[in-house]
Amino acid sequence: MANQGQPLGVAIVGCGMIARFHARALAEIPGTKLLALISRSGKNAQAMNEELKLSCDIYPDLAPVLARKDIHIIIITTPSGAHLEPAVECARAGKHVVVEKPLEITVDRCDTIIRECDANKVLLCTIFPSRFGDANVELKAAVDAKRFGRLTLGETTCKWWRTQAYYDEGGWKGTMALDGGGAFMNQAIHNVDLLLWMMGPVTHVTGFTATLAHERIEVEDTGVACLKFQNGALGVIQATTSVHPGLPKTIGIHGDKGTAVIEQDDILKWDFLEPIAHDNDVKTRFAQKVGASGGSSNPAAISHQGHTRQLTDFVNAIKLGGKPLVDGREGRRAVELIQAIYASNASGKVIHIK
Repeated sequence: MANQGQPLGVAIVGCGMIARFHARALAEIPGTKLLALISRSGKNAQAMNEELKLSCDIYPDLAPVLARKDIHIIIITTPSGAHLEPAVECARAGKHVVVEKPLEITVDRCDTIIRECDANKVLLCTIFPSRFGDANVELKAAVDAKRFGRLTLGETTCKWWRTQAYYDEGGWKGTMALDGGGAFMNQAIHNVDLLLWMMGPVTHVTGFTATLAHERIEVEDTGVACLKFQNGALGVIQATTSVHPGLPKTIGIHGDKGTAVIEQDDILKWDFLEPIAHDNDVKTRFAQKVGASGGSSNPAAISHQGHTRQLTDFVNAIKLGGKPLVDGREGRRAVELIQAIYASNASGKVIHIK
């Protein structure tokens, strides 16, 4: 742990596109300092260093970074199926661990990360920045206040577009070994997490997936799922990278006393049987189109604001001895549901989640 007044030192493992979101976010968080970049490709790390005008030390592997006493947090932005190994090394070295979504590509691998972080008494965070969007925070508050009455239906769509070049250029993208899945595991996992956060645990799942618009990939670019929640409500998820030109993501929460629908960061519908004065403020604040695509056709067109808020939450948890909003167990839930969708597609059966 850093001494009082000393900044929390941070290192990032993996220097691809998403690492830049973390670096930009850290630049806006007081009490943190990005000190090191770790990449097997020194060229990638150096490019990131120069592009963002950082002054980080660059390493080809983790070992020397784990030995540094001035580094307290390590952010893992490697390919999805390569999160476990660095996360375990970091935990065993006593470093707090931040892992980009998904936490890992199987429940077993998620459980290993969680177990190691628990055993070594370090905090673990799974990156789900959508939870920190203002409109989603308002929606969660309305759910918690029981304003929807009995929840009846939860739905979310991630109807995005990715070019063939997107899959061809990445090396690991579109592979089961490192991507762990396609439109569900890579893109719509944010939607899956939001739906679980709003609606609660799922007990039964049916799903269909297909690869319809891309070649040379092992994963789905189109998928649908039907859900039964523990509270009795039903749910629907649509996830694609096959819908040109790509549409903003949506989430809708419905009950016998209200309906709310969010498109990206805009509230399209906010209607309750028992309105309150705050509703007018909500409608006014979120009526304007934000303009950003939210990554619907370009994965780089996403704001880093959510990362800033989530990493701030994590830093505060470390400093105050608390728990981050999205810990490892929260990150595990979305992976478990997506694995169940894949299992349903493969077996043609309804999957029961215990």
